[in-house]
Amino acid sequence: MRIISGSLKSRRFSVPPGFPSRPTTNFAKEGLFNILQHSIDFNSLKVLDLCAGTGNLSFEFISRGAQSVVAVDENFTCAKFLKANANNLGITSQFDVQRADCIKFLTNCHTNFDIIIADPPYEAKFHEAIIELVQEKKLLLPNGLLIIEHGRHSDFSKITSFSFCRIFGNVYFSFFNA
Repeated sequence: MRIISGSLKSRRFSVPPGFPSRPTTNFAKEGLFNILQHSIDFNSLKVLDLCAGTGNLSFEFISRGAQSVVAVDENFTCAKFLKANANNLGITSQFDVQRADCIKFLTNCHTNFDIIIADPPYEAKFHEAIIELVQEKKLLLPNGLLIIEHGRHSDFSKITSFSFCRIFGNVYFSFFNA
């Protein structure tokens, strides 16, 4: 994996064999950030990355100027990997790793974010629970965005705050407004 743009551009990090998370493809990540760069100012963003896995998206946000990223993953190996890469990239002051179940984290969260991005396993059954908790707890700042990465079998277009969906290969990103 590589960081596409920003202060950490071209930095690469490898996922060890047997890693318990599926990284977002570079193709899909590039498509997502092309959408975002035309609609938001990355400087001073507060980002929450749920089911952060490899940190692929988190590190891209930091590289592009996000003020802070909270990366949440319940897997010990993922959390350890996230911390090690944040240290290697020199971004530990902007990068907070929380080892927690994302639903429990959201339930207890009292912080607001500009962007909340979630990349649960595609077969997981809690995508809608994430959306509901973010809305119910009003965790997005005004003009904030919730982005859910999912597979083709999920359709969130009937949810009230749904804005649009973009497809990059087998990766779908659904966007929701605050």
